[in-house]
Amino acid sequence: MARKRKGDPVHGWVIVDKPLGLSSSKVVGIVRKSLNAQKAGHGGTLDPLATGVLPIALGEATKTVSYAMDGTKKYRFSICFGESRTTDDREGDVLETSDVRPTAEQITGVLGQFTGDIDQVPPIFSAIKVDGKRAYDLARADQDVALKPRTISVHEITLCDMPDADHAVLEVVAGKGTYVRSLARDIARAVGTVGHVSELRRTAVGPFSEKDAISLDILNSLGHSAPPGEIVLPIETVLDDIPALALTEQEARRLRHGQAIPALPVATRSPLTDINLDEVMCAMSGKCLVALVKVSGGEVRPVRVMNL
Repeated sequence: MARKRKGDPVHGWVIVDKPLGLSSSKVVGIVRKSLNAQKAGHGGTLDPLATGVLPIALGEATKTVSYAMDGTKKYRFSICFGESRTTDDREGDVLETSDVRPTAEQITGVLGQFTGDIDQVPPIFSAIKVDGKRAYDLARADQDVALKPRTISVHEITLCDMPDADHAVLEVVAGKGTYVRSLARDIARAVGTVGHVSELRRTAVGPFSEKDAISLDILNSLGHSAPPGEIVLPIETVLDDIPALALTEQEARRLRHGQAIPALPVATRSPLTDINLDEVMCAMSGKCLVALVKVSGGEVRPVRVMNL
């Protein structure tokens, strides 16, 4: 007999405005305890140095975390010029210094190099695995870490402000796998100096933005007294861009049991004109998400079933 999970079966998303100094896993624990939820996970790590939008998946929403992590992300960050650091942010040790300070024109002049599909070398203090070990563990042990460039997609990067000669504030919209610390390091190099991230705030993840975010203080003050609908968003919120298929009760029942159903009856009541066989879709019974599915061999087949 399976062990019964402690807590309540809470399903959906809570969007937290992560404060400075806490790890993402610590925030997950706080949210889970505050809502007495059985299960929780986060949709995209933020370093303790960073603040901003941290989506927390509860219950069956944890099955959709990849859709948040794969979504476009927006950041606002500050580059501090004149010092490179081991971690590429202000928490690291100083590696190199420079007296060179760029102008606004010089910064905007190189931003085109960092737009589109570009190759980026991740920071050595990152969670990327090297021969089965995390890069940050190797770096902390003073072992040489050589990370290979990876192709990332930067949709837009803008210089917003230069409060003084040592700092520049930028905003970036980027795809999965982008390291803002690497962007700051490489932009500084491109303008003939060195630099690191001094402040970092994530302002959006996929469909979630700052307007959706709640502070941990407010969450803790509400606790169990708040109706879940006021702070817990539906599971399908993160799936807004995914096509939906309408099911009958009988079809929904079969999918919930992991069984495939004929695609033709479902397709005839769908507004979709072209169904991609490799595309994941939402199978809905009314407003309830039944499963994530794919169409194959004339059948709608469940990929992830929601146990709601």
